[in-house]
Amino acid sequence: MASKRRPDESRDTEKKKKKKNCVETAELTSVVEDEQVRRAVREAWSQRTHYNQGDLELDCHPFPHCIIRNFLGSETFVENLQRELLGLNFHEKSNDLYKFKQSDDLKKRTEPHIAGLRAALFGRFRSWLGGVLGVELEPTVDISCARYEYTDVLLCHDDELEGRRVAFILYLVPPWQSSDGGTLDLYTTDSNFQPQSIVKSLVPSLNTLVLFEVSPVSFHQVSEVLTEDKCRLSLSGWFHGPSLERPPRHTEAPVQRSPHLPRDETLLLEWVNPVYLDISYQEQIQEEFEDSSEIQLKDFLKEEKFREVSEALRLAQIQWTKRGPPNKRCYEVASLDTLPQCVSACWELLRSEAFFLLLSNFTGLRLHYLCPADEDDEEDDEEKEEKKEQEDVRDGEATGSSTESQSVNTSSEKELSTPVCCGELRRWSHGCYTLLHDGEAARAEYALDLVLPFCIPDWQSDFGGFTCYVANEEDEELLTVYPEDNSLALVYRDKETLKFVKHVNHKSSSDCANNSTSRALYDFSFVYYE
Repeated sequence: MASKRRPDESRDTEKKKKKKNCVETAELTSVVEDEQVRRAVREAWSQRTHYNQGDLELDCHPFPHCIIRNFLGSETFVENLQRELLGLNFHEKSNDLYKFKQSDDLKKRTEPHIAGLRAALFGRFRSWLGGVLGVELEPTVDISCARYEYTDVLLCHDDELEGRRVAFILYLVPPWQSSDGGTLDLYTTDSNFQPQSIVKSLVPSLNTLVLFEVSPVSFHQVSEVLTEDKCRLSLSGWFHGPSLERPPRHTEAPVQRSPHLPRDETLLLEWVNPVYLDISYQEQIQEEFEDSSEIQLKDFLKEEKFREVSEALRLAQIQWTKRGPPNKRCYEVASLDTLPQCVSACWELLRSEAFFLLLSNFTGLRLHYLCPADEDDEEDDEEKEEKKEQEDVRDGEATGSSTESQSVNTSSEKELSTPVCCGELRRWSHGCYTLLHDGEAARAEYALDLVLPFCIPDWQSDFGGFTCYVANEEDEELLTVYPEDNSLALVYRDKETLKFVKHVNHKSSSDCANNSTSRALYDFSFVYYE
């Protein structure tokens, strides 16, 4: 039987395929076609000297970075590229380090201008860049699109990941000023390769490409977007190749821990809401805590004490010091010798022997020798002790060590297991945060976290400043604790649980009614160890 397909149908199908798979050629700026410029850039990069030629600028402070203006040769191409990118699906990305919207990987997108740019970047431009650096860059395509809008941010980091050699950003923004935020901020580093301070901020500009080598000192951030009516659209990714040598990561000195202060229950009677001193209510709290490993005790301090401390925190001449480095944390901590009397007394309360015992009653943790041990705990301890003794006997027989030295070791272990704590009085305002980092994960241990906030009444959850608990190497949040006036938050975490405080954003520093001054959140933050 003869086919009933129309004679021109196959040609129509072929045309549609061609149209769908059409790639628009991306013409690049003439400076990257100039061999003399390439040689000059290579020389300047290797010598760490400044170079400027037409639309291309190489600056080596605080680390080598190259800026190429008018990167794409056609305005029409740029406009069509913007249109295709804005038509993509974007996904909200939010964790300790960032908040913005990101597209899927653009590696296989078939839109004509996206495909054309990708071919130019990872083809001709990759060859040019490899020649500048004197390395063989891989053909690996690693590129995505990001939309940063009001309060979006990407905090301090160095981009280091196996295989990444050069990072790049192509801006596709409307007219942009530094007051709009969203700048690419570059940090200096200290002798331990830790970031110190921002020394250069690059304002996004349409059709401008910025690139830099990923290295132990390439710390940068995208500052928070402050404009409410513009979108910071950009393409970003990495050229892959042999990584630069990295020195061993700097390890911070551990925070000093202290045993309790010898203060009796008089302090509790003076400061704590009487309902929390009732033994039967403490038993209820312990039941709830043992079920969920966390609890918030509202109206914890007596009202008059809470008001007195709140007022003193706002008005007193306390000396505050910023804590860093910015790839780990950014907030202010109070100098204890500048605290007014009532704030100092509250600090002593949280470190007192009586308070350690109260926490034991709330949580069932053995933070005080008077705390009754669970039968299960006792059995576990007995098993551990018996096993330890057997190992000691075997070791003693092998080495000829005496029973006396074993008893000394046992005694010192008991001393080491004395409950201890460490704490800070912190101030949080616009721009403050803490980040997860490798050092914290390596040192993670069982601990009880305490936070007692003193915040102004209209602090809202979308300002940030809340504490998130996450499983190590997992994105899923296990628990979020929002700051609430005079609400004592207790969270017990294990070795696989980490925490961070979410970036305090611009909403905290503006008032919808009168556009007035910035807000600050204060809290006592303690960690207790059995």
